[in-house]
Amino acid sequence: MNKKILLSGIQPSGALHIGNYLGAIKQWVDLQSDYRVFAMIADLHAITVPQEPEALRSKTLEVAALLVACGIDPEKSVIFVQSHVPAHTQLAWVLNTITPLGELERMTQFKDKAHIKYEFWTEMARYYRDTGELLVQITKHLENENGNDPEKNLKLKIKITGALGQSGFETIDKLFQIEKTREEVLAGILNYPVLMAADILLYQTNVVPVGEDQQQHLELTRTLANKFNNRFGETFRIPKAHIQKDTARLMGLDDPSKKMSKSAPSANNYIGLLDTPDDIRRKIKVAVTDSGKEIIYDEEAKPAIANLLRIFSAFSQSAIADIENQYRGKSYAEFKNDLAELLVAKLEPIQRRYHALSQDEAGLRAALRRGAEQAHTIAQGTLRSVYEKVGFAV
Repeated sequence: MNKKILLSGIQPSGALHIGNYLGAIKQWVDLQSDYRVFAMIADLHAITVPQEPEALRSKTLEVAALLVACGIDPEKSVIFVQSHVPAHTQLAWVLNTITPLGELERMTQFKDKAHIKYEFWTEMARYYRDTGELLVQITKHLENENGNDPEKNLKLKIKITGALGQSGFETIDKLFQIEKTREEVLAGILNYPVLMAADILLYQTNVVPVGEDQQQHLELTRTLANKFNNRFGETFRIPKAHIQKDTARLMGLDDPSKKMSKSAPSANNYIGLLDTPDDIRRKIKVAVTDSGKEIIYDEEAKPAIANLLRIFSAFSQSAIADIENQYRGKSYAEFKNDLAELLVAKLEPIQRRYHALSQDEAGLRAALRRGAEQAHTIAQGTLRSVYEKVGFAV
């Protein structure tokens, strides 16, 4: 009970794959001896994009069983479902009241998901310098004073074209499209990092495992914790990052330029933890390779083979240089065949434990309830302190 606290979460959506395992789950397993691990199934985060209710429920139990099957020990660690602990959303609301909107709009993931290209606004400012009337017209449009009236919109574009020429018209046309995109972006995607901050701060977390794409969110968490502490007095522990190992970033088998993703359009992008042996062999067989025949680690010239070597090294616990020597003069086919068999062998024990756990749904749900009770006890202590300090009548 005196161990430092480590918190991390995983969403119950898509198919958990070897990238999730090496980059997150296995590291949580290894860190159980040094930290009290809070392994959160982040279902509240999952619904920032549409989910089928029954599929979400089923996937939540699947992820819980996989976490245990991979080695997260409920006797040592706290495995719980995020929505089972109401304090997450309660603290998130308080943190929202001290979070500047600009901070959230600058989040890389928000900009990526919202497809907002702010350079267009810079272009608008440049064109506005030529005519004050332009800003008036654009403002009216973006405030919906023109509504969705195609005739009014066309007249506005004609005015813009007359004032600025064709290039100005094209730029403003893009601006209109951006505003349409903004209207389609859900608030949950914008506020996602605030909920993540609440997840972390509720448990007085010491360390948070982060990859490249999460460091910005952790920095926001640290900023909000300091801001709250400075205004209301010491309340939150300031969490530190636990930088994950190189294996945290496995690339897609079908596209080595992009990270392996459980939400990828093609299942050939990843090796799922529950893929059958035949599926594993097929996916490795069709995995993208590079030109040439040499099995060498060169991220620039041979990114696909470099990615497969990283996977081989991680699961065999052999140095990449030793694997290169082992396959010197051998074909891609031999290398890929051996990699497939290695993955089949390494995933078999996880799959066997998973299938045994998933057959005892009552036991799995009971374990999640126990985890939620443990999480709730700590979270309520933090939330009570927050409520007292902001002035709520508790």
